[in-house]
Amino acid sequence: EVQLVESGGGSVQAGGSLRLSCAASGYTYSRYCMGWFRQAPGKEREGVAGIYGGGGLPYYADSVKGRFTISQDNAKNTLYLQMNSLKPEDTAMYYCAASSGMYSGGWYCGPRTNFGYFGQGTQVTVSS
Repeated sequence: EVQLVESGGGSVQAGGSLRLSCAASGYTYSRYCMGWFRQAPGKEREGVAGIYGGGGLPYYADSVKGRFTISQDNAKNTLYLQMNSLKPEDTAMYYCAASSGMYSGGWYCGPRTNFGYFGQGTQVTVSS
């Protein structure tokens, strides 16, 4: 059973930083795409960043490029999202995600990826 458990959310002022973590279990981490999504009240869920579990070029949404960094520790099956220069518009529930199925090595885990597993989410609130 795929399990994704996020941690690290909180409240910060604009310009601050937070680091989210996602502990993954129940599947072969290195063969799946991993990603971060967010959803603000009244808005659709948005894909923020993605990376292949076996390593590769990361994907970032335009809204977070240059401010957020996705990384992973394969030995721990743990995904991270370092968020710097946070803005009030980054306020949302952030979700860790895994793809519905395995992808071949080198897959670019961007908008064409089918993410089918999501964690329960961790809240990020940025005040101005």
